[in-house]
Amino acid sequence: MGYGHFLVLSALLFCIGIAGVLFRRNALIVLMSVELMLNAGNIAMLAFSRMHADTSGQTFALMVIAVAAAEVAVGLAIVVAVFRGRRDVNIDHLNAMRN
Repeated sequence: MGYGHFLVLSALLFCIGIAGVLFRRNALIVLMSVELMLNAGNIAMLAFSRMHADTSGQTFALMVIAVAAAEVAVGLAIVVAVFRGRRDVNIDHLNAMRN
């Protein structure tokens, strides 16, 4: 497998993530799509890092993973809190923070 395969995989995952964010209305699906886009970026960074024999891409990908984990924890907590209050996580219905 060459580096091009990883970059194509990264582009496909990123496009699937964009489609999930743009076309889905469920907040959990949107969060998963954002994670998919972040992981696509990580794959691209790792491929370029390996291509140029530089470890800075791997370090940056590790930081992205840490930030993504924090983002998921906060986002999931918000989604659970919204679901407890409204019994719905459709992002079209979430136009106000307080009701």
